[in-house]
Amino acid sequence: MGADVTDRVVVITGGSRGIGRAAAIAAAARGFRVVVGYASNETAANEVVANIESKNGKAIAVKCDVGKEGDILGLFEAADKFGTLGALVNNAGIVGKSGVRVDEMSAARIQEMMAVNVTGSILCAREAVKRMSTKHGGKGGVIVNISSVAAKLGAPNTYVDYAASKGAIDSFTVGLGHEVAGEGIRVAGIRPGLIDTEIHAAGGEPDRAHRLAHMVPMKRVGQAEEIANVIVWLMSDEASYITSTTLDVSGGR
Repeated sequence: MGADVTDRVVVITGGSRGIGRAAAIAAAARGFRVVVGYASNETAANEVVANIESKNGKAIAVKCDVGKEGDILGLFEAADKFGTLGALVNNAGIVGKSGVRVDEMSAARIQEMMAVNVTGSILCAREAVKRMSTKHGGKGGVIVNISSVAAKLGAPNTYVDYAASKGAIDSFTVGLGHEVAGEGIRVAGIRPGLIDTEIHAAGGEPDRAHRLAHMVPMKRVGQAEEIANVIVWLMSDEASYITSTTLDVSGGR
């Protein structure tokens, strides 16, 4: 990684658990100051900060429900006090109860899904662009959007609304990347496949990843660290010619 990136700040939403936690630890190991955004689990967020600080890294935890614009503004204000923003990882996301068909979904469920997964990600990107774009006096940077293979598979009979929210993120990655390509900002996405994290429990199926592992060509679930490694690579100068694209990190699924 180039020296110009080291000691810059990365904001990671949903940074207290799963992929976000792994990304926070990996980014800190590469010299980033890490802002760990978390919606509710303060204990988990503080554990991530302590983990990073125990290895001489720098991190802070900031409460932020990305479904609320005010929380997002507070998150980036905290980042401003921590240093110069160099990257954003749009990782925070929710799933609804699994196994609910569209003809059984409430408007409230769909609206909450879109507020967090889509609107929240776009608003976080807005704040990052304001700080990183050379048009606004920034020094450039990278935005990594976490999508899902569900965007391509559609997740029928599982959670079509979640899949649709991630399809929106894929489109957003292309469009925003084109908008800011000439302003020193790269925008890339990752579509994780079946990863061993707690998000499945939130949908009511804690064993979902392992139950479906046989459907993955590599015949296993992925680990959060395997996604984190791709995130930090996309944030590095080694990925300097990559923008407006989304990589599948899914064992071939």
